[in-house]
Amino acid sequence: MSDSLGSPGSCGSQPAKRTGVFQQRKLFGDSCLAEGHGDAQEGLLRVQQTSAVFSAFLSLLSLASAASSDKSTSKSTLPSTFKPPQVFKNANLVHVVSVEKNYVKENINVVVENIDKKPQNEYYLPFTADQISRLGGVEVKDRKDTSAGPFVAENVEFDPESDTQYLRIRLPKPLAPGAQQTLGISYYILKAYSPLPAAIKQEEAQFLTYTFSAYVPSVYTTSKQKTEVKFPSANIPDYTKLPGSGDIKEFPQKQGTKLTYGPFDEKPAGAYEPIRVRFEFNRPVTHVARLERDIEVSHWGGNVAFEERYTLYHRGANLSSLFNRVKWQQSQYYQQGNTHALKELKFPLRVGSVDPYYTDVIGNVSTSRFRSNKREASLEIKPRYPVFGGWKYPFTIGWNSDAKNFLRKTAAGGLVLNVPFLEGPKQNEGVEYEQVEVRVILPEGAENVKYVTSIPAQSITSADVEIHKTFLDTIGRTALVIKARNLVDDFRDRELVVSYDYPLSASLRKPFIVFSSAIAFFVAVWLVGNIELKFASSGHVAAKK
Repeated sequence: MSDSLGSPGSCGSQPAKRTGVFQQRKLFGDSCLAEGHGDAQEGLLRVQQTSAVFSAFLSLLSLASAASSDKSTSKSTLPSTFKPPQVFKNANLVHVVSVEKNYVKENINVVVENIDKKPQNEYYLPFTADQISRLGGVEVKDRKDTSAGPFVAENVEFDPESDTQYLRIRLPKPLAPGAQQTLGISYYILKAYSPLPAAIKQEEAQFLTYTFSAYVPSVYTTSKQKTEVKFPSANIPDYTKLPGSGDIKEFPQKQGTKLTYGPFDEKPAGAYEPIRVRFEFNRPVTHVARLERDIEVSHWGGNVAFEERYTLYHRGANLSSLFNRVKWQQSQYYQQGNTHALKELKFPLRVGSVDPYYTDVIGNVSTSRFRSNKREASLEIKPRYPVFGGWKYPFTIGWNSDAKNFLRKTAAGGLVLNVPFLEGPKQNEGVEYEQVEVRVILPEGAENVKYVTSIPAQSITSADVEIHKTFLDTIGRTALVIKARNLVDDFRDRELVVSYDYPLSASLRKPFIVFSSAIAFFVAVWLVGNIELKFASSGHVAAKK
């Protein structure tokens, strides 16, 4: 990403590029100015362009840190008697459900109208308790006004025992009575599919099913709506059919790889029409139950070391018989590699990455390929065996990179680290992450740690500064630990920007400890060498007498 905070060069007059909800210009260098959009007190922060680099970035991080402290408590509890007030109406709604990858992406484009007599700014979207536990990556924007914001989306609950939970969306400013606003709501649902049949032969095609509602679940009346479902292929053998309306006798209408339910007439709040689709998905259903990502910064070594530990599962159809290596080799030849088994993973890394390694629970795996040049760095790995449905494959990868690619020093003496929050494999079928823990290990003595990230705030569950102890440490290294849930590979390369102070005394601590330890060791050796350990012989003692 040419305009990332870690990129060297001058700002020039190019307009800022938008990355999710984080907009910026190149920040480093005396002529560079910063301008950001991030979270600030349950919203997105906005830093106006200033003439001083450090003051602009300090303002951004101070606001971001305030937002970060609230992320772990973004889930609020409402009274058990709570019901969303009927202050809005969905004047028009288009629901787009994409099952093209191994996770579900849903987009709701809705024209919201305030039907109350007072201005309103809280819009509620209902989910089941099961859905809310698998919901992630929520982003809301104004479809007609990209400058409108910030929009805050947070999980709220009124009764932990209830099956209905809510996502509350706060509008940037109250909507006046009778006024309308067009919202674009996007989110992801993980672990959404069920294979049917549940067990197949290794050479057979895989089919998945997904169940949802033809009407968007809403706590408000919806005047007009339709639902579009997008598939990875046109092979859709089974889907629920509904009576049509007007000139259309039956829903859905099929056009290639898309099904369209609707348009539907006015539906009351809470309307629900279950439908199920079954479609061919002859690709791996790759699910990462847990990703632990360590980013270790070394000032003395001028290096940033990355390590990622994956607990990976294939959530597709199981094998109905034992794996056959001969049939596998034949299928790779005749089917040109078209298979539902996971046979390789491709990791696009930042340019300049070096020294990659790849291990699993057995040890080092040599079946890998690494390419690195001035334009790209790519790591391709192959598991010891093809991973079929129901199988698990834990593994670890790591690499190093020059610190100057990610680390910059501000005019006031502080340091800024800009790294991707999530990298991981880039697969055509997509990858979903249930739990993600990113640990940024800073040098010993680093202080005043702040961060900002363009990952949706609803997906961040906690952010803490801890102490990480390793060899030659005295008090331990400062570590920023951020935990997130329900992310997908669409968020690859979203930025994590960390600022911190590193006093001179802290930078000299380790060399002083090493030097002092070496001197103490040599002094101890010298003292031991001068100790007289000889014993006088008995003959010598008798001669003296």
